[in-house]
Amino acid sequence: MSGDGFFSKVYEITKLIPYGRITTYGAIAKYLGAPGSARMVGWALNGSDKLNVPAHRVVNRIGLLTGKHHFQGTNLMKELLESEGVKVVDNKVRDFEEYFWDPTTELTL
Repeated sequence: MSGDGFFSKVYEITKLIPYGRITTYGAIAKYLGAPGSARMVGWALNGSDKLNVPAHRVVNRIGLLTGKHHFQGTNLMKELLESEGVKVVDNKVRDFEEYFWDPTTELTL
């Protein structure tokens, strides 16, 4: 899968994450048939700021806001999530399972 095609698919999936929900880099990679490519999903989202992609809804596998340094300001990712009702404590989503959206079970290819 080429980088550009993969990145476009990452953006498509990320745009489908419902308001007030989160998913993980790994869940997106798994859905796209590339289960070992969580970091590539992260790279794709690094460049998504001008594409109207809600990258703030993607966290690491245990709910840490590992992508927060790619948002303008130090707390913007946290603020965006909290504005959607997602609880964040110490840069980690609290009650992760409650907010987790799994594209593998929610979508069909």
